[in-house]
Amino acid sequence: MTASISTGPGRALIAVYGLFSLAAGARAAVQIVSKFDQAPLAYSLSALAAAVYIALTVALWRGARLLALVGLGIELVGVLVIGTLSLLDAAAFPDATVWSAYGKGYGFIPLVLPVVGLYWVLRHKR
Repeated sequence: MTASISTGPGRALIAVYGLFSLAAGARAAVQIVSKFDQAPLAYSLSALAAAVYIALTVALWRGARLLALVGLGIELVGVLVIGTLSLLDAAAFPDATVWSAYGKGYGFIPLVLPVVGLYWVLRHKR
């Protein structure tokens, strides 16, 4: 049996997802409470991103491989779809989300992170 997904470099993934959970969650909370009427779609998507990051943090920490794969797939699709839509129809996104422009506001880490996560989880088959 191979090592758990929560060991070794998996711990770094857990830390990054934990950090992104806090960053996206705090950002979404402030935006929703203070100015939700200005960009409800963008702020709701930031809250969704935070929820995905929280679920991924827990899944990776607990070594829940299937849940991690599902979450990573959702994250990757979200980044690609929201990233593309935010570039094609900027008017629909008057304020940025975590996944806007493929995570440009976060150094494109939201685009790279699910790819790295998928590689890590798929590499550690049971």
